[in-house]
Amino acid sequence: MSQQPDAAEMTGPGQKLRVVIAQMDFLVGDIPGNAQLVIDSVRRAESEMNADIVIFPELCLTGYPPEDLLLRPSMDLRVSEALDTLCKADLSAAFVIGAPIREGGLLFNSAVLIEQGEVRATYFKQFPPNYQVFDEKRYFASGDDTCVVNVRGVPVGLTVCEDIWRDGPVERSAEAGARLVININASPYDGGKQAKRKALLERKSAESSVSIV
Repeated sequence: MSQQPDAAEMTGPGQKLRVVIAQMDFLVGDIPGNAQLVIDSVRRAESEMNADIVIFPELCLTGYPPEDLLLRPSMDLRVSEALDTLCKADLSAAFVIGAPIREGGLLFNSAVLIEQGEVRATYFKQFPPNYQVFDEKRYFASGDDTCVVNVRGVPVGLTVCEDIWRDGPVERSAEAGARLVININASPYDGGKQAKRKALLERKSAESSVSIV
């Protein structure tokens, strides 16, 4: 890995989930290469950290931001082929990746949870941003469904980036039984952002009685 991953243990009733965060340098447009980087990273997290679940950034499969690459006719097929490769990789840990997923003719910025060779859950980002450097509404529709999936005995909710800043997604995940909420993210750094995020997540975690990664 290009950076040392972080690991932590999250708990559910009588259960522990060893979580590894993999903040990697994904190349925009290199979908096969990014899929291989995910596979290599999960294997390393399994062997070195005994990971139960590995978390990757928002839209890591395409690289972020993919912008007009999303408009290419071949994009859906390339993403589908990469997901198939990931499912066939014989990985023991669950993992969450970011990918553009099309459903019902609409494209969604999605969090995809893969475990035991299959896609276990797909969550569609509810609040694609459209300000400053972000223009996601040009490409992505808004999701509206909460997604909570059981991972090794721990109910896990999925969210994407901007969803964590808004009221609703975390709270509804907690109401649906989540003990851990995962928020995959890819956004530019600015001074003071880390402190603001820490304060926000501490508040949301306390209010909803969930752990947030």
